[in-house]
Amino acid sequence: MNKDAMSKEEEKKVTDRINELYHKKEKEGLTPEEEQERKELHKKFLTNFRATFKQDVENMVIIDKNGKEVTSERAKRAQRKKGLRKD
Repeated sequence: MNKDAMSKEEEKKVTDRINELYHKKEKEGLTPEEEQERKELHKKFLTNFRATFKQDVENMVIIDKNGKEVTSERAKRAQRKKGLRKD
């Protein structure tokens, strides 16, 4: 797992809290402390999203309609580095 990626439980807690703060902001507004918390959680969420997206792309194997692998060399290098490829 990527060092920046959160567990599913932690990701859910962050997302739930972001949503909670969003609804409070819409209804009554946020205190400066809550606004700062919202910004930090949003940053944490984006860091996690980028890390897991990168990991998914690096682990992807692309096969064309003829059954030939056409995975990019960059992805292959990343997969070799992680020990996911034997070629």
